[in-house]
Amino acid sequence: MKVVVGIDLGSTTTKAVLLDEHGEIVGRGITNSRSNYAAASAVARDEALTSTRFSLLSRQLDSVSGNLGLDARGTLEALNHAFRLELYLEELGALQDRVNVLCASLPANEHKAPLTEASREILNDMRVHAPDLFGPGSQRKSDFFRDIAGAQFIAGAERAAVDQRVAFERLVGLFDRAILDIETRVPEREFSILLPRAVDIVRPGDGGSDPLRQALMTAALAAAGETIEEVAFVGTGYGRQTLPFPKECVRSEILCHGRGAHRVFPGTRTVLDIGGQDTKAIQVDNHGVVTSFQMNDRCAAGCGRYLGYIADELNLGLHELGPLALRAQKIVRVNSTCTVFAGAELRERLALGQRREDILAGLHKAILLRAMSLLARSGGIDNEFTFTGGVCKNPMATKLLQELVIENYGNGIQLNAHADSIYMGALGAAMFGLDDVNAGRGGMLPTFAIKKGYLADDARAPCAG
Repeated sequence: MKVVVGIDLGSTTTKAVLLDEHGEIVGRGITNSRSNYAAASAVARDEALTSTRFSLLSRQLDSVSGNLGLDARGTLEALNHAFRLELYLEELGALQDRVNVLCASLPANEHKAPLTEASREILNDMRVHAPDLFGPGSQRKSDFFRDIAGAQFIAGAERAAVDQRVAFERLVGLFDRAILDIETRVPEREFSILLPRAVDIVRPGDGGSDPLRQALMTAALAAAGETIEEVAFVGTGYGRQTLPFPKECVRSEILCHGRGAHRVFPGTRTVLDIGGQDTKAIQVDNHGVVTSFQMNDRCAAGCGRYLGYIADELNLGLHELGPLALRAQKIVRVNSTCTVFAGAELRERLALGQRREDILAGLHKAILLRAMSLLARSGGIDNEFTFTGGVCKNPMATKLLQELVIENYGNGIQLNAHADSIYMGALGAAMFGLDDVNAGRGGMLPTFAIKKGYLADDARAPCAG
C-alpha cells in the first residue's frame, strides 16, 4: 500500500492523516505537541500508521468472522485496548529506566535513598494498575502518555508525601525531568511483535487447540506484515516552520484547513478553526480554494490554550469542560479571555459564590463572541459553515456557536461539526501531498527515526513505513 502523509503541527496537539493512492483516508493519528516538535511529528505519524494497521486488521477479521462466529467489531476493540496497554507498558519501562538513571546521578545525601525508593514504588504500582486504564469501559482523562503517567505518578507522590517519606515537590521534579527525555525519543513500533502480544492478552493460550486464537494470530501477523510505503509528506500548522521537512513540503494552515473542510463537507463555504494558539475564519469557493481569511491577534486569547488554563485551574480534564458548562443555569458575563488573567478571574468569581458551571458557560461564550467578530471581518458566514480545530469537540462551544449563528445570520445556515474535525488541517496537507505525487513531485521525505529510539538529524533522507 502506498500512502501520503499530512501532518498538522499545532501548539497543543499534532495530527497526522494518511491517504492511499485513491485519496481515501486509511489512518489518523494524534499526540501532544511535546517539547520537541520533530518528536511530536514522528509520534503522530506512528499513531496514523497504527491506525492503518488496525484498518488492515479489521479487514482480516471481517474475512474470518463468519466462519468462526466472531464478533469482529468487539474483538477489534479488545485488541486495540490490549495494543494500547502494551505501548503504555513499554513507555512506562523507559520512564522507569530514566528515573533510575536520574536517581543514581543524585549527590549522596539524606534525600537520595528515600527519593529513589519512593519513585521505584510509585512506578511499580503504576505498572501493576496499568491494565485498569485500558480495559473495556475504562475512563482516562487523556490518551497521551505524559498525561496518563503524570496523573498516576502525582497521585503516588501525594501518597508518599502523606507518609512523610519524601517531599512531594522532589518527586514531581524528578518526574518532570524524566518525562522530557521520554518525550523526545521515538521508539520504533514493531507491529509484528506488538499485535501478537495483543492477541495473547485477548485470547491467552498456546493456540494449538484453539481455532479462534489461531485465526486472530494469523490476522494480526497478516496486518503487521503488509508493506506500507510512504511516498510523500506535507506539513502544516502553527509550528509548520519548525517541521523537519523540506520547505517544498510545507503548506499554509489556512489553505489546508479550507481544503480539508471542503473535502469532508463539499458544501462548505465558511470555515471556523479554533485551535490551541489561534483562531481562523476562512472563506472558500466551491472547489475548496481560499478566497479570504482573518486570524486572531498575536496572543492566544479566546483559543483552546485559554480553555486549557481553565481546566488546569479546576483540576479537570480538558474534555470535561464542555459537558460541565452545559449544566449551567445562567451564563455569567466574563470580562476578559486573556490567558494571563484567566485563573485570577475564575478564582475571583468562585470566591463570590458563583457556580463554576455558570462561569464556564460565560467563558465559552466569550470565546465564541471573539470568533464571531473574526467571521464578520472575513466576510460573514455563508452556507455551509464548518467548525474545525480542537475546540470543535467541545459540546458547549458547538451549542453556543449554533445559537450565535442563528441570532446573527438566521436559521438557514447549516453548521457542520464532525467528530474528527480536529484532523481537517492534516487532511488538507495530505491532499496537497497527493497532488504532488500525481504531478510527479513526490519523494522528498523526512526521516524521523534512522536508529531506534532517537530522531534523525538528516530531515531530507527518505524514510520507510
